Amino acid sequence: MTDKTPKQSELAGTDTVDRANHNTKLDQLEAFRSDATGEALRTNQGVKIADNQNTLKAGDRGPSLLEDFIMREKITHFDHERIPERIVHARGAAAHGVFQSYADHSWLTKASFLSAEGKETPVFTRFSTVQGSRGSADTVRDVRGFATKFYTDEGNFDLVGNNMPVFFIQDAIKFPDFVHAVKPEPHNEIPQAQSAHDSFWDFVSLTPESAHMVLWTMSDRALPRSYRAMEGFGVHTFRLINAEGVSRFVKFHWKPVAGAFSLVWDETLKIAGKDPDFNRRDMWESIEMGDYFEWELGVQVVEEADEHSFDFDLLDPTKIIPEELVPVQKLGKMTLNRNPDNFFAETEQAAFHIGHIVPGIDFTNDPLLQGRLFSYTDTQLLRLGGPNFHEIPINRPLCPFHNNQRDAFHRQTIHKGRANYEPNSIDSGWPKETPPAAQGGGFESYPERVEGHKIRNRSESFGDHFSQATLFWNSMSAPEKEHIIGAYTFELGKVERVFIRERQVNEILANIDLELARRVAENLGLPVPSAPTVTTKPSSVQSSPALSLMNHVPGNIKSRKVAILVANGVDGAAVDAFKARLAKESALAKIIGPSPAPVKTADGTMLPVDAAMDGMPSVMFDAVFVPGGVDAAAVMAKSGEAKHYLLEAYKHLKPVVMLGAARPLLASLGLQPDAGLLEGDDVDAVFGAFAQALGQHRVWDREAAAEAIPA
Repeated sequence: MTDKTPKQSELAGTDTVDRANHNTKLDQLEAFRSDATGEALRTNQGVKIADNQNTLKAGDRGPSLLEDFIMREKITHFDHERIPERIVHARGAAAHGVFQSYADHSWLTKASFLSAEGKETPVFTRFSTVQGSRGSADTVRDVRGFATKFYTDEGNFDLVGNNMPVFFIQDAIKFPDFVHAVKPEPHNEIPQAQSAHDSFWDFVSLTPESAHMVLWTMSDRALPRSYRAMEGFGVHTFRLINAEGVSRFVKFHWKPVAGAFSLVWDETLKIAGKDPDFNRRDMWESIEMGDYFEWELGVQVVEEADEHSFDFDLLDPTKIIPEELVPVQKLGKMTLNRNPDNFFAETEQAAFHIGHIVPGIDFTNDPLLQGRLFSYTDTQLLRLGGPNFHEIPINRPLCPFHNNQRDAFHRQTIHKGRANYEPNSIDSGWPKETPPAAQGGGFESYPERVEGHKIRNRSESFGDHFSQATLFWNSMSAPEKEHIIGAYTFELGKVERVFIRERQVNEILANIDLELARRVAENLGLPVPSAPTVTTKPSSVQSSPALSLMNHVPGNIKSRKVAILVANGVDGAAVDAFKARLAKESALAKIIGPSPAPVKTADGTMLPVDAAMDGMPSVMFDAVFVPGGVDAAAVMAKSGEAKHYLLEAYKHLKPVVMLGAARPLLASLGLQPDAGLLEGDDVDAVFGAFAQALGQHRVWDREAAAEAIPA
């Protein structure tokens, strides 16, 4: 058969009309090319869709229904869009550990792993960015996944959450739309691992329910300094059920023992280029050194009788329960203390699923949670090659598991029984059902009463999209507010379509806070909105200190990393004294020299260095110490690299100490001492103030002065 399609060479020299005719012919020949402009939204079977916003539910607040073929088709297709990489949360790192219960919590739940004081349960926890591919950087502005697999003696429980307590959407049917919007744009696969582009801001500016989560993402919460410094949240409202059948609503929290703190924006950009594996390297190296990562697991508990006593809906995943209304009760501590032996076999093949629960834990009718219950299994079927992904060692329960599910791709169990059905008499009825009981019985769902018309609708109680965003904004410190304004300015400044910028400012930010909207509008050269576009009922809590990272600093310097800058002629005794003081506080020091070669101290001793200044720049550390020595100070005063090292640390608001002969460097850099820019004659004279500044993570009062330092 002759190919009648015109060749590119045949088109050379043709005019615009000829090219248009050629394109029309190509469109006719290539019917698979599609432009949806002006077309009705339909299913893959051609059925017009009347409501693409809500899953089919039994009543406004009822459970989602399996018969919803529109939601199932949409999410099934979405789950299978990428192979074999995860569609979201592709880039991650994980570690093994143990969870230890603080007490017998049987008043709250019959879950065995919480049934006794000191009871230990193995865990495997994976942290991840959401939008980037496996090859993207660790430090991009993004939500971080926080997924923990508890290998309990009753089966696996997966707590699959994020480092932010809310989400962008209220109903799972919108999840493919959100991810499509935030991913690189489809025509050019740009930008990678970033939300600073038109399609993301187009979607969220048209989806007011996203306002609260977008504000979190523009905050410092999206730039964690370390996985150990992130809070974690279950996002959804779950149920915990005790042996008497009493159900209570709960929100899960992970509270980091190290405190919660973040990078600054300029730092993240530089780290992404200098060490894209910054967060995963930090966790790997820390665990190898025995400096383990720790979190306390807590819950906010709401009695069933109080379900409707708040000014928000407990089933709305875009809402938090302010801790001022319901405090977090600590249940136990998780310690990550062992790195994987093989990244692919463990971290990459780990299959987390929000539907993996054990007796004593159950779901609610949160419509985002309900859709996730379907989506996770569907995703693993493709990504891990079939229904036996639970037999991969990292996913296998540690307790026995027996059933009549056989065969399929990659089956590893060799069954010896003759009967693969139930009931049977050939194998004496085994494996058999286990009746539910107070402890150790079979799983039974909570007998929640459900009634309602089959309907695609959003409950009116889900209609407030701005009051909690305002609460979050009001809870921020002054530096955090400036960072949020800067983030919106940067992100929206990357948006090419001015009408999208205007919509976000006028219809979203103005409804959160007019001052926020004004600052961003002025930065972008847009008209300043004068009033909100909707009337929002104020939150019953006006400000929540728990939402500000400033209130989560640990006050100590455990696990902090300090660079000690050295050169030939350095004061070796000061180096040793400073390292000893850091070690006493469980902080880590690394010797950084002009090159990887050892340097000679003032007394002639050779001092090994850990890295060169250009190989381990200041962005890798939390503070910098210059120990002095006349000759070493003279070398640094002439070194552009050393000066840049110190100025960069200063710009990023980190404590910097100049000792002895190094003190004149301050004047040569044009810097004035502050609470974190310290000088003294010996280590004892400065260490107390240094530790106090480092314990606060950053010298925030320096931020205005630091802006004058070039990036």
